[in-house]
Amino acid sequence: MRRGPAKHGMPPVGARDARLLILGSLPGDESILQQQYYAHPQNQFWRILCAVFDAPFTTAYAERLALLDRQHIAVWDVVHKATRPGSLDAAITAPVANDFLAFFTAHPHIRTIAFNGQKAAGLFKSCVADADVIALTVHIPKFTLPSTSPAAATLKLDEKIEKWRAFLMADANGLSPAGKSATPQAARRAGSTGLR
Repeated sequence: MRRGPAKHGMPPVGARDARLLILGSLPGDESILQQQYYAHPQNQFWRILCAVFDAPFTTAYAERLALLDRQHIAVWDVVHKATRPGSLDAAITAPVANDFLAFFTAHPHIRTIAFNGQKAAGLFKSCVADADVIALTVHIPKFTLPSTSPAAATLKLDEKIEKWRAFLMADANGLSPAGKSATPQAARRAGSTGLR
């Protein structure tokens, strides 16, 4: 069975003074087509961030990126390229990690890493093998949040918003985001499926 051509991710977005890095797995087909993170209209990422930061919901990508800049957030994905029919995370094979050494060199103020769902957390653990990257990130707290994909239906949108809010508000105030809303490497409790 032929795997088909590899799908490639996108460059990171967010200011160089970002303090929080949010990592997904690999952009979905709609995001790759539009070259915009979380471009699928049913993905809840931007709706959740707008709700958390009390910003009007917008579909204008420039305004979405401006929100990230204001909140000192960077967004990227774990995977640089992989084979994946469709957009489901479960279908990802032969993943190759992004260049995190270059990223952390260019973004020295990152103090927290948040994974958007279980798959992203698992891919980071299994794909990022560079010893320098591991050394750079070993002391950075890592948290797994509920996937913003609508296919991750364990939690309703309002419940996801509250869990993301608890994490993001704590992080923005320099507090430990640990707790039921977002626990370090709590991958087993946060679903991740696709539609990005």
